[in-house]
Amino acid sequence: MDPPYRILLAEDHARFREMIAKKLSGLPELEIIEKARGYEELLESIEAEKPHMVVLDNKVPGPSALETAARIKQAHAEIKVLLLTVNKSVEHLISDLEARVDGCVLKRNDFEDLVKAIEAIRHGRKYLSSLVAQRLAGDTKKASKHARKQSRRLSKRETEVLKQIAEGKSNAEIASALQLGASSVRVYTCRIRKKLGLKTEADLTCCTFTNDLTSPE
Repeated sequence: MDPPYRILLAEDHARFREMIAKKLSGLPELEIIEKARGYEELLESIEAEKPHMVVLDNKVPGPSALETAARIKQAHAEIKVLLLTVNKSVEHLISDLEARVDGCVLKRNDFEDLVKAIEAIRHGRKYLSSLVAQRLAGDTKKASKHARKQSRRLSKRETEVLKQIAEGKSNAEIASALQLGASSVRVYTCRIRKKLGLKTEADLTCCTFTNDLTSPE
């Protein structure tokens, strides 16, 4: 039997944390750890508990949730991070994606959406709740349409890198999958952005979340 998939809840609101833990604990193959109420406790819990995923509230006391997510990824690249947020502004969402979190769910969403997010992320996919995806899709529609058209200009290798980005892979994972150096992945990513007319890596991430750029219309 495979060991349980360990999820650490980083949520400072005790009642909300307990509610999530109670609901998730009824799901098979999951082990819920509800110890982290603040940043320092979160770091200690990660070292002690070795979770597979951190469900991170964007209001956990300490550094910003995005900075915390980036630090987790830097120290433990294998740990998945699912962000819980009450803020659905486009600027906030783009920052979330740029921090390379593995998913984002609004707290107002149904519990089933949280379950979908956890299942998608644990199986190697990125996840955005429907409300988040709709907001991103509306605000990136013009850029995405242009990017889809320009994607015909990508080389075979650039298309391969783009497919890996669309699957939510980190630069290190892309380098390993395609047998490239880390610097080569960065060069390819930069070329892809320029060819697609996208200014930042966050813009590229937004477009890959809401469009299949590797199959232009």
